[in-house]
Amino acid sequence: MSDISILEKIIKKNPGEPEFHQAVTEVFDSLQPVLEKHQEYVEAKIFERLAEPERQIMFRVPWVDDKGVIQVNRGYRVEFNSALGPYKGGLRFHKSVYIGMLKFLGFEQILKNSLTGLMMGGGKGGSDFDPHEKSDMEVMRFCQSFMNELYRHIGADRDVPAGDIGVGAREVGYMFGQYKKLTNQFTGVLTGKGLGWGGSLVRTEAAGYGLMYFVEEMMKPKKQSVKGKIVVSSGSGNVSIYAVQKCQQLGAKVVAMSDSDGYIYDSQGIDLKAIQDIKEVRRGRIKEYLKVRPKVEYHEGSSGIWGVKCDIALPNATQNELDGKSAKILIDNGVIAVGEGANMPSTPEAIHAFLKAGVLFGPAKAANAGGVATSGLEMAQNSQRLSWTFEQTDAQLKAIMQNIYKNSYAASEKYGTPGNLVDGANIAGFVKVADAMMQQGLV
Repeated sequence: MSDISILEKIIKKNPGEPEFHQAVTEVFDSLQPVLEKHQEYVEAKIFERLAEPERQIMFRVPWVDDKGVIQVNRGYRVEFNSALGPYKGGLRFHKSVYIGMLKFLGFEQILKNSLTGLMMGGGKGGSDFDPHEKSDMEVMRFCQSFMNELYRHIGADRDVPAGDIGVGAREVGYMFGQYKKLTNQFTGVLTGKGLGWGGSLVRTEAAGYGLMYFVEEMMKPKKQSVKGKIVVSSGSGNVSIYAVQKCQQLGAKVVAMSDSDGYIYDSQGIDLKAIQDIKEVRRGRIKEYLKVRPKVEYHEGSSGIWGVKCDIALPNATQNELDGKSAKILIDNGVIAVGEGANMPSTPEAIHAFLKAGVLFGPAKAANAGGVATSGLEMAQNSQRLSWTFEQTDAQLKAIMQNIYKNSYAASEKYGTPGNLVDGANIAGFVKVADAMMQQGLV
């Protein structure tokens, strides 16, 4: 079988899943020099096995809304690969969730978790349930029904889900409570828990902080720094908010943020406390920022944010939000670095344009690994029955992100594309998993 037919076979076997196809194709392309050098991986069909989940679970989730009407959603868990440890990956509650999206996220999670150096396999799950505009009681009833099935498949040493889009501290709390009731066990089965009952400090900030630790490290070889730079950060969820916070701590000025309705441009620098009040306290829309700063520009449609001139661009919202046209605008406007805080937010055309133009590019599976890294640190704290300080956890997170950059760059050099961190991250993550799979036999 030729290399091309390997990829074609995987795509044909998984029809109607474009996000999964995109993720698998990107990794496969990066791995060509590895597969040429290591025929043992080819003979053992490591890539084909890696692209096939060890287990996919789909189930019905019935619940009752506040009007007493029965609603029915669909729940999923894709347990992709456990070569390096228990399955680890978030639960996403959003109307767009379907099996193909979760397979893309779970496949990426295998390599991302590998890059952290922690003992975590890869998985992903969720539901097409949308918690927005639902009452706390409706969310609780849904989460309890969801866990009534999911609890059979997870555990501290089996599969440890976390939060993701639509799943925050509230949802994790409801699910953990139901798991505890069903199993009569208090274990580290979910991460993102409340600080008073097993959660970790820095977990809220982790993805955003980790992104900026990676970007700062990525800029050092070019004698550059985040300090003094103009930054645009798409999105206004957890990743974007804390990436902005860390940018400001590092001395940068963030001038634009967005949500699904549109974006704001504040030439004086974003007032992060106002954004946090709108998004974290009141769960409002970013347009409400104009009530705090009436002279700020607001534009309908979020894609226009990439037209704002900046030194550093942070696509922190959702997959494929930054396309080739937007990449060209950023390049023409003199962007120096791009750090992906969301999962696969740049299209292949955009990535190609950035690399060709010599823009420093931090791919998602490396740059946004801070969230799952701190989830891994939460798992370690739960196993020890300990709670680490903010400073201790933050220092570990920073060291992990610096190592991810170092290992990704080293892999890019070893396999002939020095400085291409897309290739480097894919290769560094893959080789560790592949070696573990080889040593564990055909399982």
